[in-house]
Amino acid sequence: MVRVLVVDDHPVVRSGLIGMLAVTDDIEVVGEAGDGEEALALVDATRPDVVLMDLRMPRRDGVSATGAIVSVYPETKVLVLTTYDTDTDILHAVEAGAAGYLLKDTPHAELLDGIRAAARGETVLAPPVAARLMSRLRTPAAPAAAQPSPRELEVLAAVARGLSNAEIGRELFIGEATVKTHLQRLFAKLDVDDRTRAVTVAIERGLLPSPRR
Repeated sequence: MVRVLVVDDHPVVRSGLIGMLAVTDDIEVVGEAGDGEEALALVDATRPDVVLMDLRMPRRDGVSATGAIVSVYPETKVLVLTTYDTDTDILHAVEAGAAGYLLKDTPHAELLDGIRAAARGETVLAPPVAARLMSRLRTPAAPAAAQPSPRELEVLAAVARGLSNAEIGRELFIGEATVKTHLQRLFAKLDVDDRTRAVTVAIERGLLPSPRR
């Protein structure tokens, strides 16, 4: 019997997955969580064989939760199940230690097989995801990205304070379009695709000070 924890911030999605798994003879759902924080607590309480993990959730996202679970409970396998298949999302999940990466449009039979395979310690990848990873591996490494400029970091620091593009423009005496240009360049240099991740990566790299607690 494969013991599974379902993690997704959408109740309807969780209910659908649980209903599908409930009629499977060799899979047992031992719990459900709506975000990464709940997932960590339930993994500690239930010790599932496999965690079906969504990526983008409130409080703690799937990548962060995956890294924490794998480091503390290596016997538990994390199988990402998401709608996102960008290179950045895939690489972050794999780097965090996910045993597999499937998309939410995966046919039921393939999802069940993926859960069983992950429980056996096998790597499980949706065909589009496998193709993206192979393409990434075959592409020669690009030169190291340039460091963000002082002006770009000034913009990002304002983002970290919660300012909108218009507010940043007024504070720095630049146009809103210029703010967007600075952010686009920052995203490329930091290899991210959203403002929150840009701030997080900048703090991790020491480019921005850590927020005071």
